[in-house]
Amino acid sequence: MTSNLQTELIASIRNIPDYPKPGIMFRDITTLLGNPRAFRRAIDELVHPFAGTKIDKSAGIEARGFIIGGAIAHQLSAGFVPIRKKGKLPHDTVRIAYSLEYGVDEMEMHRDAIKPGEKIVLVDDLIATGGTAEGAVKLLRQMGADIVAACFVIDLPELGGRAKLEALGVEVRTLIEFAGH
Repeated sequence: MTSNLQTELIASIRNIPDYPKPGIMFRDITTLLGNPRAFRRAIDELVHPFAGTKIDKSAGIEARGFIIGGAIAHQLSAGFVPIRKKGKLPHDTVRIAYSLEYGVDEMEMHRDAIKPGEKIVLVDDLIATGGTAEGAVKLLRQMGADIVAACFVIDLPELGGRAKLEALGVEVRTLIEFAGH
């Protein structure tokens, strides 16, 4: 990836200090999503390594992962699987509990969303501590998925999320990094 693209992507992200609590710098990708050129270039860069590879589905983590994951699925001519918070899906689901910075939550997907052996790219907007992404990896593997990679627009490397996924044997692809949290 070129430094020009990184510069463009960084410039397209709004920084909101002290959200959702004091001391946190929130990286808001809605401005990137609203910028047609930056959005297109981010999606193109995320799918580039998979060109010519058979990817069955993109799995997006609620909610911004739905937007990016849907665009990636379209580009790869793949299906899309939503991974949602507990109680949001209408059909028979599988669920997993995962750790958050201050507690535990649960996520789920439809039981019939993935067939064993399907090649999956996991997608979200940002990787921080990695708790949610780690839970999603475990949920997908529980259903027999072959996770090809986990893709994120932003990495906050100081928080260690990438290392958690790599420890699970998952290739992690990110486009830009921000220091801090």
